Parts: sequence; C-alpha cells; structure tokens
Amino acid sequence: MEFIEVLKIILLGIVEGITEWLPVSSTGHMILVDKLFPMNVSPEFKEVFLYFIQLGAILAVVVLFFKKLFPWKREEQTLNGAIAKKTVLDKGILNLWGKVLIACVPAVVGVFVGLPDNPLVVAIALIFYGVAFIVVEQINRDKTFAVQSTDDISYKQAFIIGLFQLLAIIPGTSRSGATILGALLIGISRPAGAEFTFYLAIPVMVGASGIKILQFLLDYGMFSGAEIGYLLIGAAVAFAVSMVAIKFLMNFVKKHDFKVFGWYRIALGVIVIAAIVIPSFIG
Repeated sequence: MEFIEVLKIILLGIVEGITEWLPVSSTGHMILVDKLFPMNVSPEFKEVFLYFIQLGAILAVVVLFFKKLFPWKREEQTLNGAIAKKTVLDKGILNLWGKVLIACVPAVVGVFVGLPDNPLVVAIALIFYGVAFIVVEQINRDKTFAVQSTDDISYKQAFIIGLFQLLAIIPGTSRSGATILGALLIGISRPAGAEFTFYLAIPVMVGASGIKILQFLLDYGMFSGAEIGYLLIGAAVAFAVSMVAIKFLMNFVKKHDFKVFGWYRIALGVIVIAAIVIPSFIG
C-alpha cells in the first residue's frame, strides 16, 4: 500500500463517517473528495470501496443501538422457588424489524443502478434538496408531530419512508436526508425519523455492499492485498467517526431543525457549480 493512497482512504473514511448520517449526502461528498484527491485504483474497485466503507458506518449503529435492535433478552424468572435466567424474544423489537424490512423493499431497485460520477449532478441535487429541507422545516415550524417514537411508526408509514430512499439513487440527494424528509412529511418527529433511518441503513447497506462485492469477485476475481487493506482501513475509520456523528445528530435533532443542513447543502452546491463553470469562462 502506498502511503499517499492510505491518506486518501483515511480522508474518505472520515467523510463517510460524518456524512452518512447527516442529511448532506455521503456518496456526493465522497465523489467530490475523490475528484479532488483521486484514488489510484480501478473504477470497478472504487465503486466497491464506496459501498464497502459504509459497512463501518453501519457497525456504529449496531453498537450504539444494540439494546434496541437485538430481540433476544435474558430475563430472570422464578421457577419452583428458584430464580433462573431464560432467553425470551422481545416482540416489540421483532415488530420494529418487520417495519424496517418493509421499508427496505423499495431500496432493492437502487442496488442495481449505477452511480453517475458527475460533480454537476451532485451539486444540483445538493441545492435542490437543500431548498426542500428549508421549505419543509418552514412548513413544520412549531408543529407537534403525531409520531414521537419509532415504536409508533406504522407499517404503512415505514413503506412510505422506504419509497423516499429511491430518491437517493442520484448522488448528492442523501439516503438519510431523503428518508428524514419523507418522515417529516408524513408526521413523524425528527428524532424518530432520524433513528428509524439509522435502523433502515443496516439491511440496505449490508445488502448493497454484499451485492457489489459479489459482482466484483465474479467479474474480476479476488481483491489484491493492497485493496483488502484499503477496504479495512476505510471501514475502520468510517466506524470510529460514525460513533461520534450519530451521537451528535441524535442530540442535535432534539433541540434543532434541519435548516442548517439545507443551507450547507445549498452553499456547497453553489461552490461546486462555480468550480465547474468559472474555469471554462477563464479558459
């Protein structure tokens, strides 16, 4: 592994860990970063890498929300005067996973769609959905949401949230941003919408990464030693940064709306368009 390539991998892992959970588009940011500091790898491996390091981010969700996600519980029960521990299934958590799986159905379409590696597309999507966030938050200002907890999300609402994931096929949209927007539009609070988005990412990104890896192995054979190193380093960095980013977002949405992310998206989109257009005028 080349030292300069490792630095690029670490940078991409940091960007992924921050932007996967904030509604600003992780894929869009990684495309932009890779345009500035291109990885010296094949285009086929690069696509796998951009999916694989999301597994590190997903692992952070599993660690942070383990008690809310793992349905098997150890409970103490009294039997014939003796206290014994027994493994039981938490029906509430099973019900939550049912909603998550229902929401995953629309995402199957996006797995088989290639990512357009185009900074202009990213910039336009950043601006469009930045405006959407500001408008939706303005409409919902001072609104009391009917659904305050992931437990209260219905199967119908879960499926609708899943449909919004299809918007994220276009880089720059943001999967988390699209699903949070969808949740707000159907009356789900910011904390509940954000938390459900985290859960939804687990099967979606594990499935998407698995398919991309399998496609690569079938078409090009095994990864090289350097490529395996890149994958592991990127995922490890994304995991560590995601642990912080998720905690930040969950605390943030309890007191604030998403307008600041909307303005950030608009500003970044304008900067990217300027970087594309201005050189052509100068030239």
